[in-house]
Formats: sequence, C-alpha cells, structure tokens
Amino acid sequence: MAARKAKETQAPYEADKKTPFDIKERTFLFGIRVVKLVGRLPKSVAGIEVGRQLIACGTSVGANVEEAHGGESKKDFAHKMNIAKKEARESRYWLRIVKATLLDEPEVDALIQEADELVRILATIIHKTRRMTV
Repeated sequence: MAARKAKETQAPYEADKKTPFDIKERTFLFGIRVVKLVGRLPKSVAGIEVGRQLIACGTSVGANVEEAHGGESKKDFAHKMNIAKKEARESRYWLRIVKATLLDEPEVDALIQEADELVRILATIIHKTRRMTV
C-alpha cells in the first residue's frame, strides 16, 4: 500500500520510465514545470527578463506539438514539430543561463535534461515523418 501511495504522489514522468510517453502530454508537463520554475526566479531585472524568455519558449514547445497534430499534411506536421524542436533547444539555452546565474538547484538540472531529451525525441519524430513522405 505504501509503495502504491508513493507512486501516486510522483509526477507522471517519474512514475515509470519504461512506459512510452505521449509527446503531447510530455511537452505539456514540461511547460508546467517551466512556469513553476520561473515563479521561483529572483524578481531582479535579469530574473524577470530571463523568465520571460523561458516562459515563451518553454510553453511554446507543447503548443507547437499540439499544432503539429492538427497539421494539414505530413509536411506541415514535420514543419511544426521542427519549430517545437527549436523551442526546446532555446529552452535548454535559457535553462543553462538560469543555472549559471540565477538559480542552481536540482529542478533546473532536471529541466535541462528534459529539454535535451525532448530535442532528441522531436528530432526522431521529424526524421521518421520526413522519411515516410519521401
């Protein structure tokens, strides 16, 4: 019972690393984590500006994945997934800035790793989609 309770309290992305993850859900959770992190940044000029940049790109990853799933063609799908990948790369950049200058805590490291994994997953999706359209 205690093990079940512990698993229920974990975030879905930590609960079972072996379970395949829906990219729409994973990028949505990434956006939520970014928003929560930005809320903890210092209210300095740098904290506010870096936070704005990070909110924009961190939430855009999932928004573009959603747009891709509504795409008009496989080419449109791949294009929008590529935009999501670029936003994930930008998120990784701003997270590295956060870690180096504003907030060095484990959640920042975890988000950098998640951004890196999202870049790789999205690149694979794009590659496979483009291969199917040739």
